[in-house]
Amino acid sequence: MNTLYVTTQGAYLAKDGEAVSVRVEQETKLRVPIHTLGAIVCFGQVSCSPFLMGLCGERGVALAFLTENGHFLARVHGPVQGNVLLRRAQYRQADNEENTAAIARAVVLAKVANCRTVLQRALRDKAEAGGVEEMERAVRRLGRLLEDVSRATTVDAVRGHEGDAARVYFSVFDHLITGAKEEFFFRGRNRRPPLDNVNALLSFAYTLLTHDVTAALEAVGLDPAVGYLHRDRPGRPSLGLDILEELRPVIADRLVLSLINRRQVRSSGFRKTESGGVVMDDATRKEVLVAYQTRKQEEIQHPFLGERVAYGLVPHVQALLLARFIRGDLDGYPSFLWK
Repeated sequence: MNTLYVTTQGAYLAKDGEAVSVRVEQETKLRVPIHTLGAIVCFGQVSCSPFLMGLCGERGVALAFLTENGHFLARVHGPVQGNVLLRRAQYRQADNEENTAAIARAVVLAKVANCRTVLQRALRDKAEAGGVEEMERAVRRLGRLLEDVSRATTVDAVRGHEGDAARVYFSVFDHLITGAKEEFFFRGRNRRPPLDNVNALLSFAYTLLTHDVTAALEAVGLDPAVGYLHRDRPGRPSLGLDILEELRPVIADRLVLSLINRRQVRSSGFRKTESGGVVMDDATRKEVLVAYQTRKQEEIQHPFLGERVAYGLVPHVQALLLARFIRGDLDGYPSFLWK
């Protein structure tokens, strides 16, 4: 669960015995035992020695490189884990339209249900706040879309309902923001680049969660590139994006809303680039990383296992459950339904 995030520009990561040494201008700033880490994420101009890369691969520590603003660049990992039979079964499932639709349907059902729960909780906690009628209509519409998704028999139909649900959910997302409305407002989802502060936060949180989900899939031996809801595309972790859909309302969206509404982030920590995109400064990025790591330590009742698990372990649990379904140990994929 422990992830080392390196944001200091010019930092150099090296192997120091059985530890990771973080050096800035030849001075060691941090030394972390490798066995305490699950992943290392480097932002911007951060380099790494080949010996440390080898140690990470040997110990199963995911090593990822992102731009300073969080755009994924590359991932380094060791030998493929799991057995070839699991991956072959995964590929056969992806080539079977009925099986693909079943997995995509389970993922989207969880996404729509979790989005609906986020809105329902907001209505319960802020019954006197503005936008109540719009949010109640959105909750009812998402309820009907749950029925539509459950009846969908093709992947294209599932994708269509997923798109409708996303539009409904994000149409009222601005009502969930209660602090600093002039600086943190939401007029619709935009990315590459994000055009406002809220979208910058959402994109960054989604990047962090995608990394964790992809690493979890690799750890159980699944191929993150072969998905069911998202079409295959070179360089894209389609299966990671599939699992991301069911988790991001619960983990990423609620984290962003918490950071804004509790005023843990300030508008002064964002700036607009010449291209019109909005980026965070280093201090704000670190604030988000600390909050994300703290959230991963919090526990939640897993709906399928019936046991309390840390948020940070949820991607690993879902990867294991998906692998069990693909192997034939489960009759269906039990997606993550937040209650």
